[in-house]
Amino acid sequence: MTCRLSEGRKTIEPCSIVIFGASGDLTTRKLIPALYQVFREKQMPTAFRIIGFARQDKTDLSWRAELRSALDQFSRVKPVNDQVWAAFSQNIFYCQGDMTDPGGYLKLAKQLNACESGSLRHNLLFYAATSPSQFGPVVEQLHRAGLLQKDSADGWQRLVLEKPFGHDLESARRLNSELTRYTREQQIFRIDHYLGKETVQNILMFRFSNAIFERLWSRESVDHVQITVSESLGVGQRGGYYEEAGALRDMVQNHLLQILSLMAMEPPVSLGAESIRDEKVKLLNSIRQFSTEGLVRQVVRGQYLGGIVDGKPRSGYRQEPKVKADSNVETYVALKLLIDNWRWSGVPFFLRTGKSLPLSTSEVRVQFRPTPHVLFAAQCGPLLAANALTLHLQPNEGISLHFNGKVPGASVQVRPVRMHFSYDAEFGAYTPEAYERLLLEAIAGDPTLFIRRDEVEIAWQIVDGIRNVWEGKPLSHREFYPAGAWGPAAADDLLAPTGHTWHEPVAINNQGGLTIPEAKH
Repeated sequence: MTCRLSEGRKTIEPCSIVIFGASGDLTTRKLIPALYQVFREKQMPTAFRIIGFARQDKTDLSWRAELRSALDQFSRVKPVNDQVWAAFSQNIFYCQGDMTDPGGYLKLAKQLNACESGSLRHNLLFYAATSPSQFGPVVEQLHRAGLLQKDSADGWQRLVLEKPFGHDLESARRLNSELTRYTREQQIFRIDHYLGKETVQNILMFRFSNAIFERLWSRESVDHVQITVSESLGVGQRGGYYEEAGALRDMVQNHLLQILSLMAMEPPVSLGAESIRDEKVKLLNSIRQFSTEGLVRQVVRGQYLGGIVDGKPRSGYRQEPKVKADSNVETYVALKLLIDNWRWSGVPFFLRTGKSLPLSTSEVRVQFRPTPHVLFAAQCGPLLAANALTLHLQPNEGISLHFNGKVPGASVQVRPVRMHFSYDAEFGAYTPEAYERLLLEAIAGDPTLFIRRDEVEIAWQIVDGIRNVWEGKPLSHREFYPAGAWGPAAADDLLAPTGHTWHEPVAINNQGGLTIPEAKH
């Protein structure tokens, strides 16, 4: 989906792409493979240059060799085409420099000014694949070197920033203020890679281009909504990072709230970037704030113990490397959110995410209000399931509609059945990786799929209120769960008062069949 149907696609102009943190995993695993695929599909500008900036002493040729080796491992289309790589790699260069040293930026400026094309000298996309603490210094040094200006007479300059954007509301505001000393908000592209996923983008298309569903998308038809983003992996070697972040900062503040905003926002006045982002902000502002007492009933945290995942033993979180032996950091979060607007008044939204769960999957389940049991209650009883619509965001993208059907035979028996649409089966093509779409949109200067300043700050405001209540409180026994389970017992308590239960996702294979994981409870 492209959110420019009312405006026409923006022109992709020749430009130089500078990657700070060029020696990091993000560059080798995601950015270069994504740019290679965009080039392979002939969507890159007619002229472009990629410059990696990092401390290590490398030549253009040695860095190209490193990237070629990584591409063999991480490219989504294998084997890598040697001819395509040869043409692509001629546009890759390296600049050795320290991100805290002004001399490195002067060296970068000299390298850019040596480009024969004016567009390559003046149209500049800076990608900060660095820790957030370096965002401010990088931007300041770029500005001092004359490479990043608020208003440029020649060409354009843009800045792409990875998450996390701050670690709380105060730090996010401080970082925003620091950046906008040297840039305009319109030049800043804050990435949440979930928004680059084809199926996440398709939420808007599905909602607003299908009258049969949009008419059901309100409190009049919807009973409740569940959003699940689960991971079967534990924290592994990221224990040090997780001790600082936790699941609330790592997943809820960005991915889950972004999916929620797209699912629940009002129709935008157009498909222009700001119209869509305006409605997302309105939705986030409509989420009812937690009272201290309400938060205890509406938010649950959890932490995994040792258990079995995919038939293999898994250590508990506190036994992971770089994790404190008495850590109370959450590896699981579940929330009940209420949206105070006309469309969703009274409809609960249940969100959950966690590590070491039975399945790695992301889905949204919209459960509709049950039918009156006047006709079928006696014959069918509990088998008369509520209708539901499930959007499978990953790994096997698709949409399922759940409804009741009569079992063949003389008796009146009803059984839940499913209609399934699969992206892979319908379109016969592998959907692009998120970074392919996001990099192309940044080059085009389209901010639709990126996070605006006010979105970031509202999301942190929601999360900070929760963290303040959790601060210093030890986990209770009902907040622990064995690896391989769908979460702690306390998560079931979250839904019980309203008579709801969690829907446990199932794996869908490429033929549309179901593979049910063996979950430990």
